[in-house]
Parts: sequence; structure tokens; C-alpha cells
Amino acid sequence: MRKIKNGLMLGMCGLAACAMVEPAENAAPVAPVTASSAEAPDIDFQKLYQTWFENIEPFRVVGEGQRGIYFVGTRGLGMYFIPTAQGHIVIDGGMPGQGKQVWDNIVKLGYDPADVKILLNSHAHLDHSGGLAELKELTGATLLASEGDRSALEGGFYLGSEDDASMGAPPVKVDRIIADGETVKLGHVTLTAHLTPGHTRGCTSWTMDAHQGRKPYKTLFFCSASVAANRLVGPVGKTGAQYEGIVDDYRKTFALTKDWKPDIFLSNHPEFFGMAAKQEKLAAGDPLAFVDDSGFPAFIAKMEQAFETALEKQTLKYNAIMKD
Repeated sequence: MRKIKNGLMLGMCGLAACAMVEPAENAAPVAPVTASSAEAPDIDFQKLYQTWFENIEPFRVVGEGQRGIYFVGTRGLGMYFIPTAQGHIVIDGGMPGQGKQVWDNIVKLGYDPADVKILLNSHAHLDHSGGLAELKELTGATLLASEGDRSALEGGFYLGSEDDASMGAPPVKVDRIIADGETVKLGHVTLTAHLTPGHTRGCTSWTMDAHQGRKPYKTLFFCSASVAANRLVGPVGKTGAQYEGIVDDYRKTFALTKDWKPDIFLSNHPEFFGMAAKQEKLAAGDPLAFVDDSGFPAFIAKMEQAFETALEKQTLKYNAIMKD
């Protein structure tokens, strides 16, 4: 069993905070990550975060006929498939080695993954960007991302922790830069980009209308707003802030999103939006199981409170160190 180097433990524990969930104690065993994930050879990711690798059957979150939004991720990581007659869209690629898993899940849904034309990324952390290079190679799709995350995606690093290989991902070329408010159109689908930085410099959330019973439901794919492994205090550098302006970015995002009330709230970690309980309702025959306009406001309020608590703790610790 490969072990984590002591010096990397803090970073990985911080990354786990991205999902606000402890590693599963008794999750079912799954196939190992492929050799393409060799950026962090001393970390047994599967032991730490078992749900990230626990495959589940893909399913339609909302929609009818050949239209809708499908979940093609794992129990602990959200990846999404949006089909259209002119080609398909995938949001996020999961961990390194999971691009093929996304491909296989699309096949299970009855679609040809070779018809995926557009890849989108919520943010440049290995548990969401790690499978993009593989998925891009398999599909030949165009990758769209924000300028703020471009360097991390193309460099295969965690911005501000470039020398920590445990947090790296396979590099992937960004084909087109997306700006705040810009739309991506394919077939009947229009997705709008919303820059919600803080968690990463280029953290990007997406909105679109999903239809059920001819009624549109405003759907949000939220990036993240957790502190995770981010350093918030001090000059930018190895022991200071993760990147310049990170605190202001978080607060801009909280101000921007405080009045958001999407009908359907989705994200890159299923526990953010209570997927398990909603999936049970869906399986029981409720086509609107994921409609809940109170979900996101409650979630983002908790994120803001957690951020302020983390900032206070990091500030006190930093000040104490500087006095010594």
C-alpha cells in the first residue's frame, strides 16, 4: 500500500475539504487509477477518498425524450453530460484516469461519446480537471475554460502550490477562453458562464434552462466556495496567500451569489446538493426530484460562514508566527 509523504498530508487534507466530507470508511473497492495519474505517485487517493472512485450508474437528473442533463460521475464527484442533436457537452472530468469512465457512462446512456464537442471545467483542481486530458484525447472535443484557471490547467498544477506534486493533474490545453457572462451554444442548449473566483482564481459556474413538462427550470452548476487547501493570509508565496486577491475574490463571489435561487442546484461534489436523497425521490417516480430553490441559498450561506471562520483562524495563526 502506497503511503502519503508526511509533508503532503496537510495539502491533501485541505483538498478533501473541497468536498466537505471525510473519506469513506467502508466504501466498496474499485479499480485503481491508471498510470496517467502518476503526478502524485506516493498518494493512495482511493484509500483517502473512496467515494471519488465509487462508480454509480449514470442517470438523467432532469429532462425528457432525448434532452436533459445527465449525471455521469462517481458517488463523490459530479460530472455532467448534456446531449444535443448537434453534438454533446461534458462538464468536468473527475480524477486522473476517470476520462474513460465518463466515456463509458455516456455509452451506457445510449449516446456516442465521440459526438462530445465541448468540454467545460468548473475549476482547476485535480478532482475535477484530472480526467480532462484523457477525455479530450478520447473525444477530440474543444476545451473551454477561464483565463484565471488556464495556467493551472495547462501547467498541471494547483495555483500557489506549484511545487506540491500531490495536488497536480495531467496538463491539458485550453482551446478557448471563456469570459464572465459569455454564452456557449450547441444545438438547443445555451450555457452562461459566471466567474465565481476564490476557490480557484478562475472558478467558473454555469447556468442553463432545463425543461421538464415544457416548463423551464433555471439550473446552476456551481463551481465551489470552500477554502479547501487554500492559504488566505500573508504575501503571495509558499507560506502566504494562495494567489493575489484571493480574499477579495471570495467576498465578491459571496456578494454575487447571495440572491441566487436556481430551481435546480448541481455541483461537482454530490453532497453539496444532497444528491443521494434526491436520487431516491427520482427513482420513486418524481421527475422534479432535483427541483429545490432553497438548496443553493442555504449552501452558499454555510460556505460564507465557513470562509470567515477559516480566515479568522489563518489570520490569528499568521500573526502569531510573525510575532515569534
